Amino acid sequence: MSFLRLNHVSKQYGDLRVVQDFNLNVHKGEFVSLLGPSGCGKTTTLQMIAGFAEVTEGSIELDGRDITRAKANARGLGIVFQTYALFPHMTVRENVEFGLEMRKCPAAERRERAMQTLALVHLDKHVDRYPRELSGGQRQRVALARALVIKPPVLLLDEPLSNLDAKLREEMQFELREIQRKVGTTTIMVTHDQAEAMSISDRVVVMEAGRITQVDTPLAVYEHPRNAFISTFVGKANLLHAAVVSGTDGELRASIGSVQLALPPGMPVGSKVVLALRPEKMTCTADGAGRCEGRVTERFFLGNQWMYTVDTPLGAMLVSAVNDGDAPREVGQTVGVDWQDRYVRVIGTEGHAA
Repeated sequence: MSFLRLNHVSKQYGDLRVVQDFNLNVHKGEFVSLLGPSGCGKTTTLQMIAGFAEVTEGSIELDGRDITRAKANARGLGIVFQTYALFPHMTVRENVEFGLEMRKCPAAERRERAMQTLALVHLDKHVDRYPRELSGGQRQRVALARALVIKPPVLLLDEPLSNLDAKLREEMQFELREIQRKVGTTTIMVTHDQAEAMSISDRVVVMEAGRITQVDTPLAVYEHPRNAFISTFVGKANLLHAAVVSGTDGELRASIGSVQLALPPGMPVGSKVVLALRPEKMTCTADGAGRCEGRVTERFFLGNQWMYTVDTPLGAMLVSAVNDGDAPREVGQTVGVDWQDRYVRVIGTEGHAA
């Protein structure tokens, strides 16, 4: 049974509909990320859950209780803002105790709970410091402790790692997930960072233009994107336009020039399809040894891998290769491009041929 439920939720500002018919069931203890580009409605959705934005249509239920019209302070949710919103004149411990003080919690209990939560986020030795005396990662952990100390039924995270540098951000992703697993709090995180959402979420909600386009596990979203937007927003993908033809062995096949690929059943012969192929599922081979030939036009060194742009009869294609220490392909070099049919994904159709 779902713990948090959004039923046909929409948000409209004048004539602008920011969120449209949003349906989501979140189970207790689950970590769900709302992922999408700027302006897709993910932050507005989080604000409606928090009670900071009114719901135009639909309803929100928490543990069987309708909270659609409840005030934000009556919902009891924990929130970590993008800016952390710490009180600069309060120490770390005072910041964490603040929510408990507002709830009339006795002083001794406040201190005990604050210290327990600060130990959870590895800040129990910095309780008397002020926010200005902390690093970005430490301030983020204070904000997290302040949200968790009230033992909220749901923790809401609004781009919580966006102000950190790349290395610290990666470290904090895994620390955040570890803490969430320890306390078991149901968590909703807003992010536009695909790697962040994929690495720590139980499920990812991909949004585009105010609508949900796919809700699935990170692996399923990456390996089986439902449309072209998801395939290119979540990672990189080569999009191929093909026609469905009959195969000599009775299997359904798509033809792109002289190249044929096996397809799953369900599409009529003669229809036009859009296919996606991830760069890491392709290889650069010796000239003449692949499915098609191409010429390397660009290459980018990414540390653990090389990314090549290869001009082929099928169009420009991205091909990645693990950096194994050997000499990379040269710009201008002719190579073969190869892949296996099982890595090709059908992500849409372009209508049916007459």
